Amino acid sequence: MNRKKPEPVQVIKTRRDAALQTLVGSVPFIDFLGLKFDRRGDELTAIFPFDDRFIGNPVLPAIHGGATAAFLELTAVVGLAWSILWDATETGDFNIADMTAENLPRLPKTIDFTVDYLRTGLPRDAYARARITRSGRRYASVQVEGWQDNRDRPFAQGIGHFLMPSSKA
Repeated sequence: MNRKKPEPVQVIKTRRDAALQTLVGSVPFIDFLGLKFDRRGDELTAIFPFDDRFIGNPVLPAIHGGATAAFLELTAVVGLAWSILWDATETGDFNIADMTAENLPRLPKTIDFTVDYLRTGLPRDAYARARITRSGRRYASVQVEGWQDNRDRPFAQGIGHFLMPSSKA
């Protein structure tokens, strides 16, 4: 039996990092908010660096609810899109040299997204992780949790439902 020799782990890691950067770079609003994504293995953490532009209530001061909602929704969309890309980066279906935003699968479309504001978003960096609770061919459900200093004390959480992109481009 002829079996393909496995690629070195570093090659796969490089391919995954390039795919993530291309995915994140394909959404201009991510750049506007200044979001960053940190990949550790298969775990993706979104980072929302503090910026005075996103203060909604200067008296408290507190992060604007719309900025918080956008942060959580983008975390869910990127997390869901990343789950689609994960297997393709393992098998090498994406060539790093040819990787562009046009070559990536389309992003899932938001059907609805609900945010629970649990406490004031303080003027400091925020973090979020998405957990896919259901992912099918047509529909996906994602939960997102956002925190600042202590992951056990989230300041906001969200639940979203998404229309999955069809396999045909």
